[in-house]
Amino acid sequence: MKRQHIIQSLEPLTGISDWTHNERDDGLTNAAVLIPLVKRNEWHILLTKRTDHLHHHPGQVSFPGGRADAIDVSPLNTALRETTEEIGIDKHLIELVGVIEPYLTVTDFCVVPIVGFVDSNFELKIDEFEVAEVFEVPLSTVLNMAEYKRKEIFWKGKNRLYWELMYNGYQIWGATAAMLYAFAERLTNMKN
Repeated sequence: MKRQHIIQSLEPLTGISDWTHNERDDGLTNAAVLIPLVKRNEWHILLTKRTDHLHHHPGQVSFPGGRADAIDVSPLNTALRETTEEIGIDKHLIELVGVIEPYLTVTDFCVVPIVGFVDSNFELKIDEFEVAEVFEVPLSTVLNMAEYKRKEIFWKGKNRLYWELMYNGYQIWGATAAMLYAFAERLTNMKN
């Protein structure tokens, strides 16, 4: 898949509105993640597995990213800062190219997924308190819509549906799988 095809499937960065780390009127907390694409023999998406002792989403697969801090003036700042803090990739090695629709989590976060191309010569410096490991999933796997399974969980008094994508023993589910699914839909719909 060509870079231009990926870029054309996204919303432009200019559409991102200002935001703040302060509490929102709707009770949600602003957050942003990076969907990091690395070109190998084909495109890969870089993911992290969170450590088991974290308060939020322990042991889960996620994108680099997190909640907005006081120093962040936009989701772009948050995604780049968190990526550097969590896995050590310098922002100068990341070309931000667009966004997909914000994702509202059941834990009351409004997450802005930002897509960026990462220079393949990056070196990881993992924050071992937060990140247990980093791995890559081929974009071809993410684009195979048949690989996603719809699952159900009883949580906080309700049955909730979520997406799950298994890859090499990694369970990618919840918000991360939902954002990957939305990204994959955009890329595959552009082909048609």
